[in-house]
Amino acid sequence: MKIAILSRNSKLYSTKRLVQAARERGHSVRVLDPLRCYMRIEPGEFTMHYKGKALPKFDAVIPRIGASITRYGTAVVRQFEMMRVFTPNRAEPIMRARDKLHGLQLLAQQGLGLPVTVFGDNPDDTTDLLSMLGKPPHVIKLVEGSQGQGVVLAETAASSQSVVEAFRGLYANFVVQEFIREAKGADIRCLVVGGKVVASMRRQAKPGEFRSNLHRGGRAEPVPLSHAEKELARQAAAVMGLGVAGVDLLRSRRGPLVLEVNSSPGLEGIESATGVDVAGEIIAYLERRERRHRARKPG
Repeated sequence: MKIAILSRNSKLYSTKRLVQAARERGHSVRVLDPLRCYMRIEPGEFTMHYKGKALPKFDAVIPRIGASITRYGTAVVRQFEMMRVFTPNRAEPIMRARDKLHGLQLLAQQGLGLPVTVFGDNPDDTTDLLSMLGKPPHVIKLVEGSQGQGVVLAETAASSQSVVEAFRGLYANFVVQEFIREAKGADIRCLVVGGKVVASMRRQAKPGEFRSNLHRGGRAEPVPLSHAEKELARQAAAVMGLGVAGVDLLRSRRGPLVLEVNSSPGLEGIESATGVDVAGEIIAYLERRERRHRARKPG
């Protein structure tokens, strides 16, 4: 297969591992900076150039679209889709996953477990909004944050009010969620590839911190999942429409809850913690899809 990887930095761990996994399996692979891809659009015809030259035909494209370039990056992914190039994560699902509020609405619509969440715009409604959620602690998070950025734990009603007012003063989009105390600062990252959980790790926040992100100093270890946890992770990826997804779960008294679904999950932490060749699993997924596609071709 000819595979393209959309990534702004070919030296990033996840990008390098995908390149390595593809080449080990005999595939041709090229890393493309999505911001250097530019497009011609006309009725029934879609073409793409890169750094002054027309791109060759690819069999598959793997998007690694950073949050800062979501709009342009997903336009590039969509152009590849129009050119009939397979991608495990299409443009619209990437956009849905980037908007935490939209993602939570979709998950809740399908009855999947998640922390109770409230959202509002007008400052006059803040007191009632927080009363809809219940007593603190409350977790207040930016709708488009990542790696634990823009996530605040408010221990009292007054502090919740203050954080909400501060975020509104910055014209930021945010949600407020219940704090799952029994999770004890830990969550579970599941890597879902092609509808299957291929790896899972438990991330524990460092002392004095409630965010378990490895970028925040959390530690990780492999963790076995219950059937309910595997099924929830698989369903969450499916609801979002993602062939490759990082699904974060919390263990609560009422069962596993979906915390977040990530369309460009990092591979370094989970591969290091579990020893699973996640990059290889992603390439194997592309191979299975390519075999099915060729089998359906006439003649």
